[in-house]
Amino acid sequence: MEIRVNGNDLERALKILKRELQKEGLFREIKNRSFYEKPSEKDRRKQREALKKRKKSVRFKRVMKEDKK
Repeated sequence: MEIRVNGNDLERALKILKRELQKEGLFREIKNRSFYEKPSEKDRRKQREALKKRKKSVRFKRVMKEDKK
């Protein structure tokens, strides 16, 4: 990843860097690895995340179909 600094505007460069790191999920990964998670809890969390992702994709597809009508 590369962030360019234009005109010594470090504030803006840091803001862009943080946004990119958040998009990649780095902060979430650090949070998840900061403590031990039992395998059973990990499986449950992954199932919840997958269900949430499926529901979101269905909702998004429904909006797309309504827009085409």
